[in-house]
Amino acid sequence: MKKLLATLGAAVFALLPLSACGESGDGLTTVKVNEVTHSVFYAPMYLADSLGYFEEEGIQIELTNGGGADAVMAAVLSGDADVGFCGPEAAIYVLLGGSQDVPTVFGQLTKRDGSFLVSRVDEPDFQWEDLKGKEILAGRKGGVPAMTFEYILREHGFTDADINLNFDVAFNLMTGAFEAGTADYCTMFEPLASEYQAAGKGYIVASVGEAGGEVPYTSYIAKRSWLNDNEDTAKGFLRAILRGVQYAQTEDAAVIAEHLVSHFPSTSVESLATSVTSYRNIDAWVTDMAMTEASFERLQDIIESAGELDRRADFDALVDNSYVKEVYAQLD
Repeated sequence: MKKLLATLGAAVFALLPLSACGESGDGLTTVKVNEVTHSVFYAPMYLADSLGYFEEEGIQIELTNGGGADAVMAAVLSGDADVGFCGPEAAIYVLLGGSQDVPTVFGQLTKRDGSFLVSRVDEPDFQWEDLKGKEILAGRKGGVPAMTFEYILREHGFTDADINLNFDVAFNLMTGAFEAGTADYCTMFEPLASEYQAAGKGYIVASVGEAGGEVPYTSYIAKRSWLNDNEDTAKGFLRAILRGVQYAQTEDAAVIAEHLVSHFPSTSVESLATSVTSYRNIDAWVTDMAMTEASFERLQDIIESAGELDRRADFDALVDNSYVKEVYAQLD
């Protein structure tokens, strides 16, 4: 936790604060969104963009890839991003570090880990116990991906001596390191996991999200000052995302894939459809974007189990569901 706070602080001072929301030439309000990674796991947000839902709310999003929750939070704190899209653990660390402008969770999109475990060899009868003594690339230490993975191993009877997670590779560089020969297993999001398997570079042996259960995995986070100054924009942003969620959960996967191509131009429609189906099969997306206190406490259980939490954060100090609730009330 202390290491992450130091990283965030250095990143904040290295960035020049920018204005919150800007207006584009066509009258749309620009919302700068920094995402933790780029994956079909976040299909509802991309659908909200490609289907014009944001535009109907008078919004255009400027999407950048942070390549890790720590970088996303640094962008939010510096003002380089209006909205951060990452695991709430990054906001917990900042809150407990004494931030004067608390990063506030105002909506949740995914409710479980979106990664799949990829092995170098085909293992049709894979069991989690098979990972004993093996090296796994599972993410940055202190990040929800790595902590969820560690939590799963502990639930399968692993002790500290049995767990061999490689934390030395940055989140957005893991697959390259794996392809170069590092580790026996690597966790990958879609569409990369399916593409790796199709190319014969590895084999999907398990869904981390299915094994890990429900947890508030990815959420929308903004500084309280931004939310106070941009209340209507925040609610419009959530309305657009909600429509994207509904579309992702009800429309045919092949049709959804066609609307995702603009966000994944180098990925085939067939591969995108496979990825959408994979996330539907594990029930990845929320039906209610309001984070529950029970899920928040389970997240802190996972962080605590990983030894990354000095003390627990108060739910009400970090999560504000009022925006989501107002949006749902308007739809009733």
